[in-house]
Amino acid sequence: MSADFVAVVLAAGGSRRLGRPKQLLRREGETLLRRSVRLARASGAARVLVALGAQAARFRAELSGMAADVVEIADWPQGLGASLAGVQAALGEPGVRRVLVLGCDQPALDLPHLIALLAEAEANEAQGAFSAYTGVRGLPAVVAAQDWRAARFGGDEGLRALARDPARRFGQVVAPDLAWDIDTPADLAAAVSLGWLDSPD
Repeated sequence: MSADFVAVVLAAGGSRRLGRPKQLLRREGETLLRRSVRLARASGAARVLVALGAQAARFRAELSGMAADVVEIADWPQGLGASLAGVQAALGEPGVRRVLVLGCDQPALDLPHLIALLAEAEANEAQGAFSAYTGVRGLPAVVAAQDWRAARFGGDEGLRALARDPARRFGQVVAPDLAWDIDTPADLAAAVSLGWLDSPD
């Protein structure tokens, strides 16, 4: 597997509906924020960028000692697209062939899935791959550098438009468990019951 890709971890949200920072929820004692960065590094990424917005100083401290570059997103309340646009502007390395994009609120995510995504992107004509669950294509995803640079991110629109482009035949890796992300207290309770998260304090 080539290491000429970078990873982007999206962690700028304010967790308004959950009522507590999802970034600091824990799985086996490790916060989801640190876990996402660790998995991104373990996937072989040459560089990991982390988009922080709400409580950026607190989360920057949580990443102490990890090999990751923080990109602070001033307009994070505008949505996912604002985070992607901010990281897009910060990433200008010409040697990058692909970008791996993941969040930090899918507690079932594991390293084999990221490795499978990267392999699928390598073999795919469009040089990209999306995770597939509940009838949609979503994150984590791998996109070719040219698609990343050409994308126009904004508002709450992320990579969805690219994933739905009928002219492109992106690969996909099916992972039903990744449909579970943590947005509400009910999501949190379900993830705890499934063993994907530690019981919160």
